[in-house]
Amino acid sequence: MISAPDQIGVDIAYDDPPIRTYTHPEVLAAIARGEKWADPCMDPALITDWPARQAAAAIPFKVVDGRPVNPHTPTGIERGRNELGHWGEQLCADAIVTAFTEDGRWLVMVERGDGHGWALPGGTVERGERPEVGALRELREETGLALGRVLWHVLPALYVPDPRASDEAWMVTVPVRTHLGTVRHAELPAVTGADDAKRAAWVRADSYAILTGYLTETYAGRVFIAHEAMLAELLG
Repeated sequence: MISAPDQIGVDIAYDDPPIRTYTHPEVLAAIARGEKWADPCMDPALITDWPARQAAAAIPFKVVDGRPVNPHTPTGIERGRNELGHWGEQLCADAIVTAFTEDGRWLVMVERGDGHGWALPGGTVERGERPEVGALRELREETGLALGRVLWHVLPALYVPDPRASDEAWMVTVPVRTHLGTVRHAELPAVTGADDAKRAAWVRADSYAILTGYLTETYAGRVFIAHEAMLAELLG
């Protein structure tokens, strides 16, 4: 098998079965600009610390011929990073904040600024940061919601079926959950979209079906595909 470089392209012909190779132009542009979210290494086989990255991974993965292997179902992008800036696993954390009112159960969600739909507040865990700290930071940055002394539950890490992933770059998240109890609807803490979030809102969430219906009817919106399975399991 001939390794394809990290470049823009699709369906490159080789003697072996065709390899689909793609890295989004914005990732390459970010590398050229020196932005920290994009790993400057163009070839994962040149990365020397794969053993350390594997040891630190929330979900185990293999490295074959110096290239990381997505532990989940193949994405269709066999080489390159698609729309993600890193190689291998990127650890994220998502904040799950719920409350009951006289109307039912409500969940804090944000409308993503990239057009991928409505999601839980969350994002990349910074180097040396605990996932629960990262989740609270992202919640604060994206919604303005800074909760006081509430009990948070750290849930097991989950593979995220992110549409921006490839077979060599993928996302894993640690969900962090809290419940604010029962309050009057008018007493739900205010949320406002900021940072990467176009909008933030409390969304009706008695069940996953009710949540998706509420998003459609209220905002003509849909759930971010990467969070569909997680929310369906959480909400029932």
